[in-house]
Amino acid sequence: MSATFPPLARRLDGLQSSAIRDLLKLTSRADIISLAGGLPDAELMPRDRIAAAADAALSQRSRLQYTESPGWGPLREVLAARESGRLGRPVPVEEIFVTHGSQQALSLLSEVLLDPGALVVVEDPAYVGALQVFRAAGARITAVPLDSDGMRLDALRALLEAGERPAVVHTVSNFHNPGGVTLSPERRRELANLAEQYGFWIIEDDPYGELWFDRPSPAPVATYSPNVIRLSSASKILAPTLRAGWMIAPVQVCRAVELLKQGADLCGSALTQQITADLLADTDWLAAHIDSVRQVYGTRAKTLVNAVRTRFGDAVTTTEASGGMFVWADFTDGTDTQTLLPQALEAGVAYVPGNAFAVSTDYTHSIRLCFTTSDEATLVEAVARLAKSHGAGPA
Repeated sequence: MSATFPPLARRLDGLQSSAIRDLLKLTSRADIISLAGGLPDAELMPRDRIAAAADAALSQRSRLQYTESPGWGPLREVLAARESGRLGRPVPVEEIFVTHGSQQALSLLSEVLLDPGALVVVEDPAYVGALQVFRAAGARITAVPLDSDGMRLDALRALLEAGERPAVVHTVSNFHNPGGVTLSPERRRELANLAEQYGFWIIEDDPYGELWFDRPSPAPVATYSPNVIRLSSASKILAPTLRAGWMIAPVQVCRAVELLKQGADLCGSALTQQITADLLADTDWLAAHIDSVRQVYGTRAKTLVNAVRTRFGDAVTTTEASGGMFVWADFTDGTDTQTLLPQALEAGVAYVPGNAFAVSTDYTHSIRLCFTTSDEATLVEAVARLAKSHGAGPA
């Protein structure tokens, strides 16, 4: 006898699992080199330093209790000091809100800022985690394209002048996922001006800003306007398992998010927040740690780009590897990357087809490549396997 269950909420209609998460299930075989994931390298995560911080956090039983919904107080103080340095102005603790990874902040903000049917502008190609959140909120999503300087503000301005009024504009401002590009300083100022002129919120999603290779990332968009809500995370510089993300926002936004968070999980993990505070407050150690990560990732990124350009020549164009975790590549010879994927997996290499990130543009000929989890020799071999599956060169 089969059971008949009551229906689920209509907000689930049309939602799909992340194509990237689904692809990762197929790439767990040891014989496949995966350029598909968006994972930091576990070998570079400071396990021993995290263990010492955990031991210190466990020294008192009182540390095992619940903590405040906005986050453990000392962590918020550390974050306020860090963000004050980045933004060039004092950031009060009341404008800092700690979340279970920055993805939770994005999810809670979608409930605070968006009514069903509200317009959200995203970049195209788009960060899939943002698309999932905004679709679940019932938002109307419009995309504007990227170029080498980030979000094309001429396209955004055209939308605004045509009468569109977004509630939110979302941007991954540094080393875009998946596009690999960085929003230029000039466009950051212009975007901030547009937000104030037309009355919308900017969500500046910035998990990669400290992973620059050649020169530091530009000043955050939040430097230029109070209409900016800035998100960041310890996942890419320390370890994802800490699940420590944070939001810098006006007090009224933080208070609204607090009401929703109390209903979602009461509070985050006081233990991992204490560990994170310990590591972030150890500024000399942290600077050296992040610098070592930058050096390793920078070498790997350039190795991947050089290998692709050498193997494929004019058949593929790629973004420059100036920071972050990803390279975006476009086949110029008409290759359908969704069709190519089974052949690539058979050859022992995985990537994410561009259409996984598409909103309004067809990225049939594009791919996202992640360079963080393989050494240089493995990256060269991965490109060789990709070339073999494509027919662009010898095995």
